[in-house]
Amino acid sequence: MASGFFVLLDDIAAIMDDVAVMSKIAAKKTAGILGDDLAVNAEKASGFASSRELPVLWAISKGSLLNKVIILPIAFLLSAFFPVAIIVILVLGGLFLAYEGAEKIYEFIFPHKHEESEGITSQTFTEAEILEAEKGKVKSAILTDFILSVEIVIIALGTVIEQPLLQQIIVVSIIAVIATVGVYGIVALIVRMDEAGLKLIQISKKENSILKIIGNILVQALPKVIKGLTVIGTIALILVAGGIFVHNIDFFHHLVPNLPSIIKEFTIGLILGFIVLGIVNLFKKIFAKK
Repeated sequence: MASGFFVLLDDIAAIMDDVAVMSKIAAKKTAGILGDDLAVNAEKASGFASSRELPVLWAISKGSLLNKVIILPIAFLLSAFFPVAIIVILVLGGLFLAYEGAEKIYEFIFPHKHEESEGITSQTFTEAEILEAEKGKVKSAILTDFILSVEIVIIALGTVIEQPLLQQIIVVSIIAVIATVGVYGIVALIVRMDEAGLKLIQISKKENSILKIIGNILVQALPKVIKGLTVIGTIALILVAGGIFVHNIDFFHHLVPNLPSIIKEFTIGLILGFIVLGIVNLFKKIFAKK
């Protein structure tokens, strides 16, 4: 009886060792997409009034966690019984990400006439309008997170696809938790940089103290960081989309084989993004006339 118990403990220890090793491999495989996820979500979570940043970020984080809860069991079932559906979902998600990236570039080049009134600030909108605008941005962020989460889960699943189901579930779930807690934890630190800097300035008693210098740097750096993340997030959307097309569609995979992968993925993502954008804008004009 005792020997059987110790054998069971050895088996559990062996499984956990395997899980740890596979989790490291999966984390390395998904590191790139996690970096893109961070850039995209930091850009999505910015632009709110200071007092609303953390509540909004918490709402997006809960939505992200719910995304993972929905995606994980579906991914395991599809992988086991209908693997082709995984590719179809990835490509459709890639088209959406490419469209979002292309739309941001298009709006930068050809800004809307009433773009200045789109900011979410208490000086421009009533409280009800602010909350409505927040809901829209939160929904957009959660939808984008859903597509990025699908990509993260599928890549992680691909690293353990030949392992027993229990190990697949543990490893992919660990990566999903890292993708949620880690990414949104860092995003929270980024969007609260200015508040942290302001507090350092307030508690500093000397004019040229180190705390005050650091505080000023944090306050002044936040707008630049957000602008930088907006650019990085847009590039990340297109790169992730291009990567999906290149790795899952043979035509794009074998197209211009000598071209560096990052240039190839960005170019394909950008071209398809503008094609989708053109189609969407065409349908908008048709329905607007009707």
